Amino acid sequence: MIKVILDNEILNAVLEIEKNKERLNSVDLPINLSNKFRKNTKKRSSYASNRIEGNPLSYDQAIAAIESKNRHFLKPEQEIRNYYLALEFLEKKLEAKETLSLKLLLQVQKIICDGESKEKIGLRGRMPAGVLFAVWNSDGTPSYIPPEYNEVPGLLNELLDYVEKSDDHPLIKAAIIHYQLVTIHPFEDGNGRTARIISSYFLSLNGYGFKNIGSLEEYMSYDIDEYYDSIQMNLPILYYEGRNNPPHPEIWIKYYLKIFSLYSSKVTLLALKETSNNENERLSHLSNKAKAFLDYLNKHEILRFAPIDLSNELNVTNRTIINWCSELVSNGYLKPIIANKRIRQYEIIKP
Repeated sequence: MIKVILDNEILNAVLEIEKNKERLNSVDLPINLSNKFRKNTKKRSSYASNRIEGNPLSYDQAIAAIESKNRHFLKPEQEIRNYYLALEFLEKKLEAKETLSLKLLLQVQKIICDGESKEKIGLRGRMPAGVLFAVWNSDGTPSYIPPEYNEVPGLLNELLDYVEKSDDHPLIKAAIIHYQLVTIHPFEDGNGRTARIISSYFLSLNGYGFKNIGSLEEYMSYDIDEYYDSIQMNLPILYYEGRNNPPHPEIWIKYYLKIFSLYSSKVTLLALKETSNNENERLSHLSNKAKAFLDYLNKHEILRFAPIDLSNELNVTNRTIINWCSELVSNGYLKPIIANKRIRQYEIIKP
């Protein structure tokens, strides 16, 4: 397994990401904004991760493929849709806090490669006599020759054992998961996409999902040559000649942390800006009296109330309180508590 020596550059990058994480965690995202970010992130990740693999669709074409229904999809469109479906699948696994496992890897790769030939689903097997399994350049020469197929299960188990038992920082682990899945190349197809989506899932599982704001894959796709150069580390094309145990793994680790640091800074600023804009927009829909009532609730830390109780305190009619509450419900500040088909109380909605 890769051994990473932590130098000041790596430690500073981790520290910067931790600071951004802390800043973002202090931001209360309203539900409507959180849902908007999550859906947009899945779309951008689906486009970007496939773009790294050479998918020719534009962003608008990719979004159209995701949103279309009940029609035949071309292969590039299906690849985008499959990635989006894999992200939705992992959302449910994240809710259940399911840890990484060989079963999960296989499930994700199957979704990513749905529609491909049967032999491309699951761990790769023996190639026909005289046929070399490799990643090929456009000129027909091999750019990378992975380990033998019969070593793949053991290498994956070693990786999963490392993930479970190592005390490395989660950001370092995520980078190594990404590198190892691409390098082991356990499948005939979908290795890069599976590596990116699984390493991101691991980050979310360990509290580094950055509230599903922005796409890490998108930041990697800005300079695809740098992405591939960093993961190849100028090593020979044969797995056994250095990629199994790279002499300078910090090349990849520093690239990964640099991209993640940039991503974490941008999405934190975006969240701060959008949250402020969203709050201002919501408040603009309220009457001055409803705003004053909301300020009163927050100032007195009233989380749940019956209108009749506050009408006496504020010296207004019960109907007036109900009208203010109706405004606040419409704009996402209050939730009605219904009993016997009637609204009995209201509750403050926490972002």
